[in-house]
Amino acid sequence: MPKASELKRGMIVEIDGEPHIVKQVESKSPSSRGAATLYKVRFNNLQTHQKLDSSFKGDDFLKEADCVRVHVQYSYQDGDIYYFMNMEDFSQYGIGAEQIEGQIAYLVEQQEDIIALIRDSNILGIELPQSVNLRIADTPPAVTGSSATNRSKTATLSTGLEIQVPEYLEPDEIVKVNTVTGKFMSRA
Repeated sequence: MPKASELKRGMIVEIDGEPHIVKQVESKSPSSRGAATLYKVRFNNLQTHQKLDSSFKGDDFLKEADCVRVHVQYSYQDGDIYYFMNMEDFSQYGIGAEQIEGQIAYLVEQQEDIIALIRDSNILGIELPQSVNLRIADTPPAVTGSSATNRSKTATLSTGLEIQVPEYLEPDEIVKVNTVTGKFMSRA
């Protein structure tokens, strides 16, 4: 059972007997002494697709949803449906774009380090790895003579994601991106 302070985007918990995925977590530390940190969490109900906003103290426990975790490979996209293949029995699972909207920019075809959350043979959501390697599709050239400062520039990655990268990086280089924060980590 995870505590509210351990919640991360993409986790699935059970609220009132229904699975909910964590979409956004915001922590607020009150200024008075002895007051507990509050966590404002936005959930999406995985069955009705309704949003739910809740507040928790850091010590509050939430029940993990009764799901089977399966290693899958991202196969392909057909319209608004994304298909994943079970790595053990090669069965296919499809999930709508609206259910994984914040994670689509980190998906690359044939990516294997993804965990699907399955309930009643339906895919409820996916858990991405902590970081992914993506190719820089486009970025402006570096400005010469400005190497004394640690400057960054915007780069568009192969999936369409835009991030800030160090100025020395060029198109077609592979970079490691944190899937939780969406920030550049290093060259791959």
